[in-house]
Amino acid sequence: MWNINLPYILVTAFVLLISCKHAILYEIKEWKACHFASSCRCKNVPGSGNLIADCSGKDLLRIPRLPNNIQELSLRNNNISTIEDGIFKGNSLMTTLDLSLNRISQLRKNSFKGLTNLLSLNLSNNDLKYEHKSFEYSAFHFLENLKKLNLKRNANTSFVPDLWKLRSLELLSIDYVADKIAILDEKFSNLKKLTGIDLSGITGNCKMTILTEKTFLFLPQITHLNLSKCKIQHIFKGTFEILRNIFELDVSLNTCLRFETLENITTDLQHSAVKILKRIESGTVQYLPQSLTSADVGDNIFSFGEYVLELNILPITSLEISDNFSPHDVFDSYVKECPLREETVTINSINNFFFDELPFFEKWKKKSAFFPVPEKLKKVLFKSNYLKAEIPKLGFLANELRYLSLSDNVLHTWTGPVTNIKKLTDLDLSANFCSNISKKFFNPDFTNLRCLLLQNNLLGLVLPTDVDGEIFQNLYNVEYINLSKNKIANIPNLLFKEQQNLERLDLSENMIDDINFKISHMRKLIFLNVRNNRISTLSQYAMNELDSIAKDNKNLTIDLSGNNLVCNCDSLSFVKWIVNTPTNFHRLEKYECKTSKNSISLFRNPREVYETIQKECMSYEGLIIGVTTGILMFIFILCGGIVYRYRWKLRYLYYMVKVKWHDPEHKSNNKDERLYMYDAFVSYANEDDTFVHHKLLNNLERNGGIQLCLHRRNFLPHNVTSPLISHPQFITAGKLLS
Repeated sequence: MWNINLPYILVTAFVLLISCKHAILYEIKEWKACHFASSCRCKNVPGSGNLIADCSGKDLLRIPRLPNNIQELSLRNNNISTIEDGIFKGNSLMTTLDLSLNRISQLRKNSFKGLTNLLSLNLSNNDLKYEHKSFEYSAFHFLENLKKLNLKRNANTSFVPDLWKLRSLELLSIDYVADKIAILDEKFSNLKKLTGIDLSGITGNCKMTILTEKTFLFLPQITHLNLSKCKIQHIFKGTFEILRNIFELDVSLNTCLRFETLENITTDLQHSAVKILKRIESGTVQYLPQSLTSADVGDNIFSFGEYVLELNILPITSLEISDNFSPHDVFDSYVKECPLREETVTINSINNFFFDELPFFEKWKKKSAFFPVPEKLKKVLFKSNYLKAEIPKLGFLANELRYLSLSDNVLHTWTGPVTNIKKLTDLDLSANFCSNISKKFFNPDFTNLRCLLLQNNLLGLVLPTDVDGEIFQNLYNVEYINLSKNKIANIPNLLFKEQQNLERLDLSENMIDDINFKISHMRKLIFLNVRNNRISTLSQYAMNELDSIAKDNKNLTIDLSGNNLVCNCDSLSFVKWIVNTPTNFHRLEKYECKTSKNSISLFRNPREVYETIQKECMSYEGLIIGVTTGILMFIFILCGGIVYRYRWKLRYLYYMVKVKWHDPEHKSNNKDERLYMYDAFVSYANEDDTFVHHKLLNNLERNGGIQLCLHRRNFLPHNVTSPLISHPQFITAGKLLS
């Protein structure tokens, strides 16, 4: 139901727009100037050669000569003052004639001659006076098939024109002004087919101060009677008794009527077929007709009395008691004419006046009550009544209650429990300034509740304390919960722990900064509304919860519009989730997010937004580490290669340094302390023999104290390596001369 396919809607809207445009253009083209009067517009009646003519608002002073094929004619809002005799002589095909909003002051016998098939005639808002001078005898003589006649806003008298010839008339709208007793006399007796009379002062002039049993004596067949705003002050018993066929009776906006009059009405209607009674003393309820199925007593100033306890005997299925104490124009002229009564009750809704009137309400005040309701009652509306109270422990008698609305009152505390409402499916407690719900208010008797409206309260003061989710724990089957406009800043994780069947959850216009409560068990969730909160980004927990549902439920939609979303490096995972999640977003193209550069970005293309942020937030740390590691590895390998290449020289240098700086034996001049035989090995050619054995030996051994190793003297030829191998120290510490 909430799975909105935006492209489909746009295409459909576009097609409808084009269709309407074409229809309007076709309609405009279809209307053409009439050949009999250029100022009028005409069009053909489909399937026939007849015409529909519109001459309204053309400042015509007289009715033009008309062709014979006119079927419908509108001459409203002109300056026509006279209907010429025989002007419609050839218009027997005409079925509808509108002469309203003109200056017609007289109807003569031949004014409508020729209109034998006319069905509807509108003469409202003219200068006709309900007197013989305006209506000649048999003025409607030729309208034998007329079914609908409107004479509203023409006169301010009780005179009724001669209508006896209108034997086919079914609906009559007429003015009626009488200062005393109102009587629709024998002139109506021939109108056997008349079923509806509209005397309303809303659309015309009406004053019927007193109604008696003679008022409608000649109209027993009436089914629809409108007496609204007729300044009625009293209705005698028996007034409506003859109206056995009455189906709809409207006596609303007669502010001078009082409850004792209502008893007379209900008594008369007991045996009628009335089903709609618009707009009650103890004992009055029992006189209401058993055929009554719906009661609307809204927009009154009710003083609660014992009659409230009698409502359970009614067979009604729907009851509306809304908008009591609403302001009205107290300066209305006919309100001033109402006679004051000593028993007039002063009502003070602020002080809960009705709680002090009855023993029943004394029980309410004592936190316990048992409320009687009609057994067949299914719907109750008790809205906008300024009821200031706590909902205490309350039980209902046996009932069929399905819908209960107590919205727009001041029910500030819901204590309960409210019991014996097991069939209730819809409950509206919105706009009640409630800041406290007891954990037992929604008891197991609410098990069949499907729709719960709690918006526009102050539940943000109590819901955060329900950490164990006890307030809603008995609402297993609820499908829709509205908690918008409740100043909720935090929702406990387990608040909705038992709402497995929830399909729609509205948390809009609160102060929530994250979806940190459990929703993954709501497998049927279709729409989650968190618009206009304080969400900047969703936590990983929230994203996982939504994905857990969307994985199996492709219809899941969330509305995040109106939040101060942030698109920066810290929320990159959130933006990526928007791109990749199977969760649907309501009006995603309208989402706005604030970037790191304080600019506003729209989510028309979420992937583009993500890629832009990803580039801005790209980290070079890994690249730096990689490059540095590569360089170091290259240096290490290079150094390793160099060491390996010159390993023997390095070893030699190493040992040379070690011996020179760390070997104390090498520094000793004591020959006895030497651990090796020679200091140096001399390799030479035979031709250098003299030099070595004379000069070299004298200078190094005798004068320098260096012991030399010479072949032929110290070892045999061809065995040069044996002394070296047997004395490795020589290689380490000796000096090689060549």
